[in-house]
Amino acid sequence: MTTISIGQLAKRSGVPIDTVRHYERIGLLKPTVRLASGYRRYGEAEQKRLRFIRRGKSLGFTLEEIQELLSLSAHRNVAQVRQAAKARLADVERRITELARVRDSLRTLIAACPGHGRAEDCPILNALSQESTP
Repeated sequence: MTTISIGQLAKRSGVPIDTVRHYERIGLLKPTVRLASGYRRYGEAEQKRLRFIRRGKSLGFTLEEIQELLSLSAHRNVAQVRQAAKARLADVERRITELARVRDSLRTLIAACPGHGRAEDCPILNALSQESTP
C-alpha cells in the first residue's frame, strides 16, 4: 500500500495542511499510519474521505452533518442519507427564498433613491432606520 504525507494529501485535495489537521482533531479523518517519528501517512481511503468532506461542504453540509453522513455511509443507511439530503435541500430553498426577498427589497429601495439630495430624504437610509423591514 502506498501512503503519502500530510502535505501531499493537502496539496492533492486542495486544502491547507491546517484543515487536514483540524479534520483529524475533530475525528473526521485519521492517518492510515503514524510513523515512529510521529509523521502522519495517508492512503487512498483518506484521500477519498477528504474529497467526500470537501464535496459535502460545497453542498452546504456542516462538518457535524458530514460526520453523520459518513456514519450513515458506513452503515449503508441510504434512506437516512436521502433524508439528510432532503433536509439540506429544504434549507437551501428557504435561504434562496429569503435572498430573493432581500434582492427585491434592495431593488425597490434603489429604484426609489435618486442618488442625490439630502441624506434625510434618502429612501434607503430611511428604510434602514425604520423598525419594520423594508
